[in-house]
Amino acid sequence: MGLETEYGIVRNDLSDSDPVIESMEIVRAYQSCDLTGWLYQEEDPALDARGFRVEGLAQDEEERAFTQSDYTRFFSFREMKSDRILSNGGRFYNDHTHPEFSTPESMGILDLLRYDRAGIEILRLAARERVRLLGPGAALSLYRNNTDYHGHSYGCHENYLLPREIPFERIVEHLLPFLVARTVLTGAGKYGFESSERRGGIAFQISQRADFMEALIGVDTMHRRPLVNSRDEPHADRKRFRRLHLILGDANMSEWQTAMKVGMTEMVLTLLVGSEWEPRIVLSDPVASIRSVSASLRQQPTLPSKGKEQWTALDILEHYWDACQKSLHEWTSEERWVLSEWRIAIDQFREDPGLLADRVDWLAKQDFLERFREEESLSPDDPWLQSLDLEYHNIDADQGLFWALEESGAIRRLTQPNQVSDAIVSPPRLGRPRVRHAIICRFPNEVIEAGWEKIRFRNGVLLDLPLFQKSGEGEISDLLHRIETVATPGELSKTIEAFSGV
Repeated sequence: MGLETEYGIVRNDLSDSDPVIESMEIVRAYQSCDLTGWLYQEEDPALDARGFRVEGLAQDEEERAFTQSDYTRFFSFREMKSDRILSNGGRFYNDHTHPEFSTPESMGILDLLRYDRAGIEILRLAARERVRLLGPGAALSLYRNNTDYHGHSYGCHENYLLPREIPFERIVEHLLPFLVARTVLTGAGKYGFESSERRGGIAFQISQRADFMEALIGVDTMHRRPLVNSRDEPHADRKRFRRLHLILGDANMSEWQTAMKVGMTEMVLTLLVGSEWEPRIVLSDPVASIRSVSASLRQQPTLPSKGKEQWTALDILEHYWDACQKSLHEWTSEERWVLSEWRIAIDQFREDPGLLADRVDWLAKQDFLERFREEESLSPDDPWLQSLDLEYHNIDADQGLFWALEESGAIRRLTQPNQVSDAIVSPPRLGRPRVRHAIICRFPNEVIEAGWEKIRFRNGVLLDLPLFQKSGEGEISDLLHRIETVATPGELSKTIEAFSGV
């Protein structure tokens, strides 16, 4: 699993600034990197999991416009991206107008959570260095959210590796009701609406991304955004694997929500991979339903579905929980924790949604904004409230409203500071990131480009990296020792092929 999070960026000391340049510079300000040079040739976002390659993406025209404007700024595509391959196995780069952090590939829910939290710390470190380099008077803010409140959205994308033999259509059909329903527990909350039918009206809703979802399935990520993205880039052996790329989820501040978002989804996917189970639910209009869930807050409605049974978001979540509960003996300790929290959350929401305000961003935020509005005697459409909404997502520890709530214990924290500090600089103990990092460190002057699954060397060697899914920590350590003894990059392929734990 992995998460990719784009951050909003604002120069507070300037009335007008170039977000492309600001994003470039904040990425470049971060120093703890293995190398600069991302291997782009293995990426093809036009490949569709439904078995074809689209002729053009909806965002291509916007990409071309960005590229044209980049030429006027006198820097190349690679300079604009400013890719950093981090020492912790992640990726840090400029996604045109947003700095983006991608976690390393993670094999566990809490491991992924630690690296996601480390991403926040990496952005903080980069921001401090950027301000230092700018000099006295400079100020900037970074926001872990999904909207600028002016019709633009940026994402928090989830990635799950699945066996290729699972038909993509099965994944979509069985996952859609769950993805719509999980919003009620995973939304970050938003003061306002972006959709045309509600524009101009100020009200609170559960999800920041729901207004921007317009299709069931599609390969695009910037226009006609789909509930299930069909991009077919597994970042692994494509004969054996596919990657499910989900773009509908909010960027959460709450660690509990991030853990539950990926944990519940991973467990539902495991059901689809490992059994013949099929949900009984078929929603009539999933796109309309996710907006309905988002707008309905604490009084969740029955969602239009095909069949005689009626389903609310909570009913749907309970239906999927029941299926997971029946396979209890197969789950890891982390997954059992998710299953327990999942059950508690359903029950507490039905009793009183406010009981979840110590775990769920949108409930914590709504309670805070309502208290503030009453104390200050503000009207429901006072712009001050939307400003406070934004500041909830400010990642600065002294300015962001969320951090005060977490520090006081009003919102749960699941990671430990020492774990996060280690995750800032060190790759996960298991899997491909640790091996990739070791190879780059072994031949720092020979590596010219690297990606998730390949490393290119100065002599032309292109090395494929397996996933090392079956390798324990001791086996990985043994392989790293062997890599240290390799004299040239050309010997690496045989060394890895001879390793039994790939």
